[in-house]
Amino acid sequence: MSVGLKDIQAAAKVIEGHVVRTPFMHSRTLSEITGAQVWLKFENHQFTASFKERGALNKLTSLTAAERGAGVIACSAGNHAQGVAYHAHRLGIPATIVMPRATPFVKVEQTQRHGAEVILEGDGFDQAKAWAIESGAKRGLTLVHPYDDEKIVAGQGTCGLEIIEQCPEVRTILVPTGGGGLTAGIATAAKALRPDVHVVGVQAEGAAAFLQSLEEGRPVPLPSMSTMADGIAVGCPGEVPFEAIRKNVDEIITVNEESLSRALLMLLERAKLVVEPAGAAAVAAMLDHPHRFRTPAVAVLSGGNVDPLLLMKVIRHGLAAAGRYLNFTARIPDLPGGLARLLGELAEVEANVLDVVHERTSATLHLDEVEVVLQVETRGPDHAERVLGRLRECGYTVSE
Repeated sequence: MSVGLKDIQAAAKVIEGHVVRTPFMHSRTLSEITGAQVWLKFENHQFTASFKERGALNKLTSLTAAERGAGVIACSAGNHAQGVAYHAHRLGIPATIVMPRATPFVKVEQTQRHGAEVILEGDGFDQAKAWAIESGAKRGLTLVHPYDDEKIVAGQGTCGLEIIEQCPEVRTILVPTGGGGLTAGIATAAKALRPDVHVVGVQAEGAAAFLQSLEEGRPVPLPSMSTMADGIAVGCPGEVPFEAIRKNVDEIITVNEESLSRALLMLLERAKLVVEPAGAAAVAAMLDHPHRFRTPAVAVLSGGNVDPLLLMKVIRHGLAAAGRYLNFTARIPDLPGGLARLLGELAEVEANVLDVVHERTSATLHLDEVEVVLQVETRGPDHAERVLGRLRECGYTVSE
């Protein structure tokens, strides 16, 4: 089981005109931050806002007439679901999509809007996948796997062809990595055309299945996962992409939740781009290691499907990670005007108060003290330190 350059080039002809040849643009913002030449590949600009359309269409067009008539089944936390549902509907193929029960409503709704039957099963992707495989076999449906399939990997590899065409001088390509389909496809295409290109797979720290798997030389399932980046939260690499990644990917690195939040916030605030946490993984790696990669470097924005409620949480998390939310407690005298004086000191150092909570009943407090829990908005880590320093100079007992 292997995918080569000819397979990817054939896939490019299949999907041409039906899948967006996504924009490719120099990022002045990232280049200024990192001191490098950084380019972005906008896979979040696909019609369904994810690269998954590439592989889904290549797989669907390879089915026999009988397989098309019987229909397909796919398992997905969202992006693959929409890619399969959209192109199956366009080709007149009945599609059943199995999604974990905790899948954000917006992803379920968008998948249904493309005409697919959606079934919610399992507490996570791996359970949903197992149910889809079993159900598909019973119903005679063809499984469209999200990453462990040669046609899928070849389709995703068309993104790599475009990157080399759009930036022939590229020296590093950073790719968000979950099950490995996109990374395997891009790496296969890039290495075949430019063997000197450095390909980096970027995984969420809480779902980094490839690290142990590559060490042991085989796909090894993780005992558990925890990350906001549901698009790359895959507990075990696929056999097909694993071999391609072992052969063609130069390194796998991880990014933590704070880095993902900062990257998503930076893309939203400074680049005016809506990207999901998984889609921001490559940018997070660039921000974490601004001088590590040879440039020009390309960061793939793999998807932009993010639940609005999650986006609100991630923005807050990103602001906190960037030092722009400061949470602390301060002890003040339990006297009239005590809180007003504290707030006055905060105003003097231009800290905007977002929330205040009084705590009077605590064994650690003196009878004449009140503990105040505050959340304030600051302009960054240096400003946050000035805020805390000012309060301590004024005699307040402050704890972050």
